[in-house]
Amino acid sequence: KPKAKTAKRTVEPKAPKEPKAPKEPKPRAARKPAAERKTQAPKGPKDSDKGETQTYCPQKAEKSGPSSRMKEERVSFIVSEAHQADRWADEGSSQAELRVKKEKVKEEDFTFDEPCLKKQKTSGACLGQPTALPSSEAQSLRNELNMNWNMIQLLSTLTCVEQWVCLNVVVLLREENTVPFMVRYRKEMINHMDADAVRDVQMVYEELCSLAKKTQSVIQTLKKDGVLTTELEQNLRSCQSANELDHVYSPYKKGSKLTKARRAKALGLEGAATALMETPHSLDLRACVKPDTEGLSSVEEVATGVEHILADMIAKDPDTLTYVKTLCEKSIVTIQSSVSKSALKDKEQGKSVPDQKKKGEPKKPQDIDKFQLYFDFTSNIQRIQPHQTLAINRGESFKILTVKVNIPDSVKSDFTRWCINSRWRPKTFAREELNAIIRNAVEDSYKRLILPFLTRGYRTKLTSAAEKESIAMFVRNLRQRLLVGPVRGCVIMGVDPGFTHGCKLAVLSPTSQILHTDVVYLNNPGQQREADKLRHLMIKYSCTRVVIGNGTACRETESFFSDLISRRYFHPLDVSYCITSEAGASIYSVSPEAVKEMPDLDPNLRSAVSIGRRVQDPLAELVKIDPKHIGIGTYQHDVSAGALKAALGGVVQECVSFVGVDINICSEILMRHVSGLNAGRARSIAEWREKKGPFINREQLKLVKGMGPKSYQQCAGFIRINPQTLQSIKSSLQPEAAAAPEKSAAKKGKGKTGVSVPNSFNPLDQTCIHPESYHVAQRFLSLVGGHVDQIGSAALRNCVESKVRTSCVEDLARTLDTTPETLQLIIDGLTQPPGFDIRHNFGQADFKRGIVSMSDLKVGTVLTGRVENTALFGAFVDIGVGRSGLIHKSNITLDKLPVSQRRRSLALGPGERVEVRVLNVDSQRGRIGLDLIRVLQ
Repeated sequence: KPKAKTAKRTVEPKAPKEPKAPKEPKPRAARKPAAERKTQAPKGPKDSDKGETQTYCPQKAEKSGPSSRMKEERVSFIVSEAHQADRWADEGSSQAELRVKKEKVKEEDFTFDEPCLKKQKTSGACLGQPTALPSSEAQSLRNELNMNWNMIQLLSTLTCVEQWVCLNVVVLLREENTVPFMVRYRKEMINHMDADAVRDVQMVYEELCSLAKKTQSVIQTLKKDGVLTTELEQNLRSCQSANELDHVYSPYKKGSKLTKARRAKALGLEGAATALMETPHSLDLRACVKPDTEGLSSVEEVATGVEHILADMIAKDPDTLTYVKTLCEKSIVTIQSSVSKSALKDKEQGKSVPDQKKKGEPKKPQDIDKFQLYFDFTSNIQRIQPHQTLAINRGESFKILTVKVNIPDSVKSDFTRWCINSRWRPKTFAREELNAIIRNAVEDSYKRLILPFLTRGYRTKLTSAAEKESIAMFVRNLRQRLLVGPVRGCVIMGVDPGFTHGCKLAVLSPTSQILHTDVVYLNNPGQQREADKLRHLMIKYSCTRVVIGNGTACRETESFFSDLISRRYFHPLDVSYCITSEAGASIYSVSPEAVKEMPDLDPNLRSAVSIGRRVQDPLAELVKIDPKHIGIGTYQHDVSAGALKAALGGVVQECVSFVGVDINICSEILMRHVSGLNAGRARSIAEWREKKGPFINREQLKLVKGMGPKSYQQCAGFIRINPQTLQSIKSSLQPEAAAAPEKSAAKKGKGKTGVSVPNSFNPLDQTCIHPESYHVAQRFLSLVGGHVDQIGSAALRNCVESKVRTSCVEDLARTLDTTPETLQLIIDGLTQPPGFDIRHNFGQADFKRGIVSMSDLKVGTVLTGRVENTALFGAFVDIGVGRSGLIHKSNITLDKLPVSQRRRSLALGPGERVEVRVLNVDSQRGRIGLDLIRVLQ
């Protein structure tokens, strides 16, 4: 034991784990020699529960050969790329920047040229991982929360993430860093977590901050009402969830009826209740009787009042609640749903149930039979599936189902025995009538207060978990939908199918410019005339790809094109077609953005344009539509609207940022979703581009109105300056016009930042390398004998690969005074070919030339298809027969999946190509059951 204590004082990793919470973090590790810290580093994760002073300092990153670098960049939306150490010690920290920005705009500092490891040597932090919050940050966090629990410890417990990682994420969030920036450029600080994991930590952190804020508001309210006691305040500050806070606060809410315990306290019986527990031998209930007072007119009424006060004390006691929760965890708790009497009555009368969930919306009839599966449903609380929870909640909101949580009777008997014999046992001998009061108080507390609290807790926990899983499904689906590979270099015809109003056509150039729009009526008698018109348009514009929306008349339109293609009607063109989701196209066609972009087009024709562009560049087109309208998940109306919007907005920002945008040609709508930018800054960039011509380099972003140091830091690495685009724009301008922006830019630079901005093109601006690492990239190029003008060339790639073979990335990073993550990102940026796009790894839309019908399907038939959508219960696959087949999640097993996908909860997402086997075909209901054979790479 003495050795263990000594080890703990010197922060040795072999110290035994202490169950107690650590004291306030102190940066003791800063006084240790560097050599000693290095020897301790690899054991950090095992000791991460010792407190905030423990850190993990990996000295060796995973080695990766040159052949895997492009792949790493292509999947960089999952794994981040680099980081900069010691953010709070860096002179470019966000708080310092923000203070300077508020005081004097002219002193904005956009520089990121300080080598990151120089600061580490003086600060004592190991590879950018803090040993503790800076004193100012820690004090600020304590003052903001003012709770009885430690934020970092609780955050680590709730998210199952190491404390030092949670600590870093909190610091980065407080410095206003975005998730994409953290995942790519602060990789080591967040322990290489992917964007979803970082967002989980961010969400829980925001929930805890919101809980602390709400607690403070409740305390102020109770203080004004004059009912706040020291014990009540401590109970409130100890709450770790909104449900616990509501349980403690509910008896004191204004407007709610006076609780039985408060009525008894108002009668002056609190002293008698305290005496019953402390000195029962001296308690005389007859002395409290007041014949003229209601509630105190007899000994029985006095005893009842004391019971109510004790029941309230028992239900609010933290130790008691902890014990009863432990009992429930050891028991089998079930959730049960059954059909309600009103729903049965309506079903007998042939009525439907109106949707009464949301106020202000028209009531929609709900088919009672849709919930037939849950008319007599029972499941263990630990095993119920998220989609079952959401379905039960929906049925309950429609008043079709009644739901009940069943807690075994053994919990009540064990709880009662423990309370009477241990926790709520009087300190001295009590008479039998007083013991009877305690027994009655325990039973009343359990039945009237604790049982409803446990039931609410289980329902809330299940709903919260189901909502999170549903939102996670939305996020995965949306990410894969946005990252479908673009179809470039060909003319595409977008088709919005229809019967009465015909099929709307839009012929689009390889750069998505509208070449022609028209309407054809393929289901009318004059089909030959319409076919001739189509052939004329296809040959005139050399159009070889047709994209058909999957709405009304989709199958008839597909059959028409399939017949023409099979007869080689478009010869000599080799024409093929594909079907894509048109979800949200009609909503977008009447939006202000569509009106601004295509003012002269009819809304129906705008839909055809949108359908075609969804295949040409899915990311650029789908960001124009609210993610909820893209058709990417299930139960979207049953989850928290705010949480869903935040998560989907985050994944859109993540995808747009990691793919990167060519700042000189991307739309204003696309720019809004780049990390660090918003609608105002995107508009300012577009206006600057219109007035002064194309951006020559990233540095010119500093001259844009509203672009401060922090915004520039967050967005710079995700913005590209493509030399081919720049050259084509310049060639289309007059020499005078091309020279004008440079003069005005230099003049503007002196007025806004007080520094001169270069007007020359920097080849590093076309890569994913952040400007803060340019000095490292230049030193690396000098080391390998290359030049910036060789970026993406085979010669530079060979030089880099040769250098990495002779000296590993870790050794090179030490030579260049940087981190392995930063150097790996630089290597990727220098060796990737010009115009590299991470989406090329995700596959394009499937174009085909024939059609099969549902009647052609037979059980056992093996087909290939593409996942169209995933739900919590399975994946829907388009196999080209007009109806999507369902692979139930029970048929998605680990042995059928690639190793890289086995850690995801459902493992499949939109856009993935799969090989399936037909299990059953129900033509009447239009249902196809499929079995997954394998995922096609």
